[in-house]
Amino acid sequence: MTQYRFDCIEGHTEGMPVRMVIDGAPELQGATMNARREYFVAEHDWIRRALMLEPRGCAHMSGTILYPPLSPDADMSLLFIETSGCLPMCGHASIGSVTFALETGLVKPRRPGVMVVDVPAGQLTARYEMHGDKVRNVRFTNVPSFLLHRDLEIEHPVFGKLVIDIAYGGNFYPIVEVQPNFPGCEHFSADQLLEYGRQMQSIVNRALDVVHPDNPRIRGVKHCMWTGAPLSKTADARAVVIAGDLIVDRSPCGTGTSARVAQRHARGWLREGETFTHESIIGSAFVGRVETVTRLESGLAAVLPSIEGRAYITGRAQHLVDDTEPYPQGFSLQEFSQ
Repeated sequence: MTQYRFDCIEGHTEGMPVRMVIDGAPELQGATMNARREYFVAEHDWIRRALMLEPRGCAHMSGTILYPPLSPDADMSLLFIETSGCLPMCGHASIGSVTFALETGLVKPRRPGVMVVDVPAGQLTARYEMHGDKVRNVRFTNVPSFLLHRDLEIEHPVFGKLVIDIAYGGNFYPIVEVQPNFPGCEHFSADQLLEYGRQMQSIVNRALDVVHPDNPRIRGVKHCMWTGAPLSKTADARAVVIAGDLIVDRSPCGTGTSARVAQRHARGWLREGETFTHESIIGSAFVGRVETVTRLESGLAAVLPSIEGRAYITGRAQHLVDDTEPYPQGFSLQEFSQ
């Protein structure tokens, strides 16, 4: 029998689970975190499945693996794992992991109040406020985010013709604004939006080769954003983000909010320095902002967005995996259905 042990910190960011692996992770190969992400997917993806899927996880589980800094100016590195795959970037998991690392003393940043993190999508800088031994909030400046496709017409099996934008905020998002054939996310259940989101991902990936202009290794749509009216008078907008086949994001989604900030700036709806309060399906909120305007190496206009949110530790866990159990690599019910 071979047994593996993974020590984890458990918590959530604005309602969305974050499981951070702090011990037991494999050594990775590669000069960049994205290369190491690809190595992890090729050689160790069973770890993601074992910790994210049932019986140790759930359909909406999300997390990170903590690694030492890769670049000279970084304080730590993160690998993002969730039920939908090993992502280039995850905003809510970044806020959670920065909070967990600080509150448990696992990482001491070079500069108080600032945490620099190497991630597969690039490098992010997180600023945080402490209240005693607790992190009050985390605001991270994300990777360059941009509107890639504007006003695309697609045919959805439920809604018929929809006009969508595709924006990038660390992952690609088809964004469905309120329009004649889509009255808003508040008119549908979470289960309905999940199914419609799966359909949207498939439609877009069949119709387009969605590729990052500067990094062809980052490609394809694995998310979808359904927008609607906010619940609170203090919020500017609301969205339900679907990730992969299983996840309905309980938070407003960090990379999704970054993508929407980039979209709104490109359309003239959000100016540099202005804030955008983005609400989730459960009413929790992230505050997005255009920190600065930039361009990609390819010349495409982009922004550097910041996302602010709160995270909380709910416990610690030691997960064991051995090859004598029937489901050492986890499972989802979808794998057993037609």
